[in-house]
Amino acid sequence: MATFTQRKSGWWQAKIRRKGYPDQSRSFKTLSDAEEWARSEESEIDKGIYVDRREADKNTLRTILEKYRDEVTPTHKGGDIEKIRINALLTTDLARYKMSSLSAIAISSWIAERLKKVSSGTVRREINVLSQVISKAQKSWGIRLAENPVALLEKPKEGRARDRRLEEGEEVRLFQALTDHESPGEKKYRQGTRNPWILPIVIVAIETAMRRGELLGLRWANVNLSRQTVFLPDTKNGESRTVPLSKKAVATLEAMPRSIDGLVFPISPNALKKAFTRACVTAELGDFHFHDLRHEATSRLADKLPNVIELAAVTGHKDLRMLKRYYHPRAENLAKKLG
Repeated sequence: MATFTQRKSGWWQAKIRRKGYPDQSRSFKTLSDAEEWARSEESEIDKGIYVDRREADKNTLRTILEKYRDEVTPTHKGGDIEKIRINALLTTDLARYKMSSLSAIAISSWIAERLKKVSSGTVRREINVLSQVISKAQKSWGIRLAENPVALLEKPKEGRARDRRLEEGEEVRLFQALTDHESPGEKKYRQGTRNPWILPIVIVAIETAMRRGELLGLRWANVNLSRQTVFLPDTKNGESRTVPLSKKAVATLEAMPRSIDGLVFPISPNALKKAFTRACVTAELGDFHFHDLRHEATSRLADKLPNVIELAAVTGHKDLRMLKRYYHPRAENLAKKLG
């Protein structure tokens, strides 16, 4: 049976001792709360469904997120992006919860607040990361929960597939905003970006439809300019891929400076995001993201490669339904084909 002791502070300590089970103790402001907790724990023991929550009581979600970020994330493909998502979770009130108190209700409240600031797609990806973190804690770090609370949630509905493409004049303005140059007029100051790899990575993205992670991980050892190809040994879908290069992509790569670390584009994801976002503001592109370049590139390649199998081989899509989400033909161009 449980025993209850009132401490000098006025709080009540409940203790449970059962043969074959670890001793349990917990403090509460009121005796009724202590008795309710004890009844719940003893009921689980009696039913044979007891879960040892001592580690879950000791650790907050913040502690687990930080452990996952520092120990697990570096081993993942796309770890840099995952780290950004975990850091975003660390800034929320949700991170303060003890793992034992983390509930579907608490997570639902966080989701509701998050949806006011970012798209449903972003929230869905953050939910996936949160679920992975909790599962890892359950399997490897002794965090015993009755179940993963994320599994009880209904995720936000996936938003409409983006179909944003570069309109007439926007590509010129974007390239101008990414080019280091002096301002016109009497007072001279630098415009554009001085980072020599930002403009080339944007050009190559448009010419090849490569993903951001594929571009940032590309090494000169896997670039063959004479054959006009780059080899990607490990892509998002887990398979290798050889991507053909257009003459413009080859010329862009040939003109680039070489980094001593062997990376073609030695830029961090965050630096790329900041530089690209600034350029889009300068070029007045409105709601345009780096990933939209993959949509633009896929749509352009589709005009040159009408065979969808060939197109998928270039873009790396294993599912033709996903490929369709990236192909956005202009109606006027289709009208010209109809004659």
